[in-house]
Amino acid sequence: AVGFVTGRAGNFLRSIEEQWKTLMFFCDVGSGGRNKDYEKLAIFGTVRGRRGAELLVLSAVETKVPGYFDRFRDEVIPRDKGKDESGTWGTDTMTFQDDELSYALGKQGGTRKKLEKSSGAIVQYVGHNALFSGTRTQRKRAREYMKWLFEQLEGPVYVDGWQERDDCTVIEVPADCIGYVTGARRAALGGIEEDWGVLMFFMNRRSERGRAEELIICGPQRARRGAELKVMSSVETKSPGTFTRGVREKTSSEKGFDTDRMIFKDDELSYALGKEGSTRKKLEGAAGAILQYVGHVAFIAGTLKQRKRAKEYVSWLLAQRRGSVTITNVSSRDDSTEMHIPENCKGWVTGNRGSELRRMETETGTYMFMALDERGEERLIIFCHDAGSKSAPKGRMAAERLVNEMIQEKLRDDGGRGGGGRDSRSPSRGRRDSRDRR
Repeated sequence: AVGFVTGRAGNFLRSIEEQWKTLMFFCDVGSGGRNKDYEKLAIFGTVRGRRGAELLVLSAVETKVPGYFDRFRDEVIPRDKGKDESGTWGTDTMTFQDDELSYALGKQGGTRKKLEKSSGAIVQYVGHNALFSGTRTQRKRAREYMKWLFEQLEGPVYVDGWQERDDCTVIEVPADCIGYVTGARRAALGGIEEDWGVLMFFMNRRSERGRAEELIICGPQRARRGAELKVMSSVETKSPGTFTRGVREKTSSEKGFDTDRMIFKDDELSYALGKEGSTRKKLEGAAGAILQYVGHVAFIAGTLKQRKRAKEYVSWLLAQRRGSVTITNVSSRDDSTEMHIPENCKGWVTGNRGSELRRMETETGTYMFMALDERGEERLIIFCHDAGSKSAPKGRMAAERLVNEMIQEKLRDDGGRGGGGRDSRSPSRGRRDSRDRR
């Protein structure tokens, strides 16, 4: 199984290292010489990273050498017990029958992945064994979620006492919207689960089937809120007013996680949404907040800093429809990079109706536009909560590199005419990153 685990040119081992942030290699341990039947694989990293990588390797080996895991079970399961910060780290197990295994795995491993993300535990299947590794709370949740999944095969499931749990959100969905929210073969609901890393199912007591059904969402707070708002948006499309009737704007002063609301006018909504929701996704990604439109109401969820940032981005977007936007004190922000573009390069960098800026935004996960400063001079500002790095494909530094490439390309094509050979990176007129001015 060594070649199978290593993969072609070491690709499988490298992919595990990347996924779990570990260092792995085959080696000799001690002075006993090499065993003809086995080779030792060393895994370096955090308790969680090592465990995730180890279980993935064991899963691969078990497919190649069935029964292998049973020989080392007692050595594997108690490994690193209690060695995390909480002191409760451990591994629990469940055993499946053949027909249960495929259900617990899901299409392309989708069910296993959503259980892992929603519970916070490492969930891996080695042969017919399910292994849950994590803190005591994470393991308990993983086992409960798995139990609820299998109970759904028998009939409706109701989670008693969900109100007292801190890992569940319940939303009422009108009966005539259930099919729309669920989608054909559960495609719509499954897509939300995948996007947000949550577990979702409709729950009701057998005797209760009325005008609405309760949809339970299990997972971390932020993921639950993202999934909940997506469901609310879908319901509102099908049944306008369900969640927005009488709703007003709201601004929370809570520093931690909370939700603000902005109300759009009719003509503002389509502009703030963009083609296939592209503008909303762009603003959401750059701000680091959850931004979802439920009817004409924008729900903005996140920390105080994230919410404030998202609201500013939306406001600037809408202001651009009325003309040039003036943004001052950019140097005091930690989410922006200023670039002064040579006059003869501006049209080239922005593109037809901003097409080049939109392309660079999509590529780097940023929000970019030309804005005036306090002196009335125009410059390009790149906004994003992620500063990026010299090599990362996302963030402000990645966007800045793309813009500089376009400027250099234009200056080369023009032979330096009209620009005076000025580079956007020159100290006097170049990049000014808000990180340097804090």
